[in-house]
Amino acid sequence: MTLFDLGKLEAKGEEVSVGDEGLVHDVPLAARMRPRSLAEFVGQGHLVGEGRVLRKCIESDQLPSMILWGPPGSGKTTLAYVIASVTKSHFSPLSAVSAGVADLRRVVDEARRRRKLSGQRTIMFVDEIHRFNKTQQDAVLPFVENGVVSLIGATTENPSFEVISALLSRCRVFSLNSLTDEEVRLIVERAVKDEDRGLGKLKVKLSEEALVHLVVMANGDARVALNALEMATQATASEADGYRKLSLETIEEALQRRALLYDKDGEQHYDLISALHKSLRGSDPDAALYWLGRMLEAGEDPLYVARRLVRFASEDVGMADPQALMVSVAAQQAVHFIGMPEGSLALAEAVTYLATAPKSNSLDEAYSKVQQDVERSRNEPVPLHLRNPVTKLMREFGYGKGYKYAHDYPGHFVEQQNLPDVLKEKRYYSPSDQGYEKEVRARLKAWWERKREKKD
Repeated sequence: MTLFDLGKLEAKGEEVSVGDEGLVHDVPLAARMRPRSLAEFVGQGHLVGEGRVLRKCIESDQLPSMILWGPPGSGKTTLAYVIASVTKSHFSPLSAVSAGVADLRRVVDEARRRRKLSGQRTIMFVDEIHRFNKTQQDAVLPFVENGVVSLIGATTENPSFEVISALLSRCRVFSLNSLTDEEVRLIVERAVKDEDRGLGKLKVKLSEEALVHLVVMANGDARVALNALEMATQATASEADGYRKLSLETIEEALQRRALLYDKDGEQHYDLISALHKSLRGSDPDAALYWLGRMLEAGEDPLYVARRLVRFASEDVGMADPQALMVSVAAQQAVHFIGMPEGSLALAEAVTYLATAPKSNSLDEAYSKVQQDVERSRNEPVPLHLRNPVTKLMREFGYGKGYKYAHDYPGHFVEQQNLPDVLKEKRYYSPSDQGYEKEVRARLKAWWERKREKKD
């Protein structure tokens, strides 16, 4: 029995029959490309690789009730479908977002009748099981315990916090990882070539740079990659040679997550705030006060100016004078409290302080580097030793193991890896020699030297 032999697939909130001879076109590519066997399943080798415990349980048809815990797009639902296919079980899916106790009882009643008539096991798959409240989870307990159904729950949230202990004790928890870039690439390439369920008949050609961008931006989520691929394909017309050629620009458009909204009207408004900002950066209090006066006397919203000053305090003064941020926020609070025109002097005080403060853009540069790494690379998981092991399950998974408590070491500092492995040597913040930052620089330098000595 394969996934499509299961006979029905939910699409657009309706049950749609799917036959071996073709596909329902309304079904998204990500659903059509679900693996039909363990051989087709990509990723999670630590669970379903050859010789692994879960794979042995599936192949020997000794299936425990389980919770599949992992990030979006890691294959939780797909694995549940595959398990049902391999074990020849009836698959009864429920979504914890919409299902209630009545739905659970209906599935259980049908499972009893099915077992009595044909002896077939029923797998009750509960997607987003963490959304079930305590009453709903309690309702599942007796049927899991007496074996009327085999439960497979899927969750992106830590089961220690979201699943009641009684249900958790009756289920095995399997932790899924985000897919690697290589695994996402394999899934995308398979979808492009597959003529039965994928895009093969559409003759899609994906440039290498477009493929790399798609894979990296998917961040280990196969569903994101396939949805973007499908959208880009639908938006691309066939060329004279019959191929749909997807460029980097098309993939970028399909992956776009945010729209940049900005009112470009009122050019003088933006010219004046730019003049104020650049005068502050140039340490010219007279010019800064003049441009502030020009804006306020023209009726500019004083809270808009205050927001810009708060931003400047972090962007252009930063750690050279941490007091600058407090002065700017205090000016905003003063304007909000006493209003105008009295509040103008609070803004003038903040402007003068910022203009005469030592300047450093080290924080701005550091955060820009962080943004680039977050946007262009995979969002790596938090190292296990930095995670808080607040439950027994978390401790079993290695949370907090090997963590060094800094206060137990000389100078309250200890050499320890606090970044993911792929970024462990990365240094974002490089303090200048301006103002307070000079002291910070000396302190960091001493710590860096201790780290080097430790390595040597």
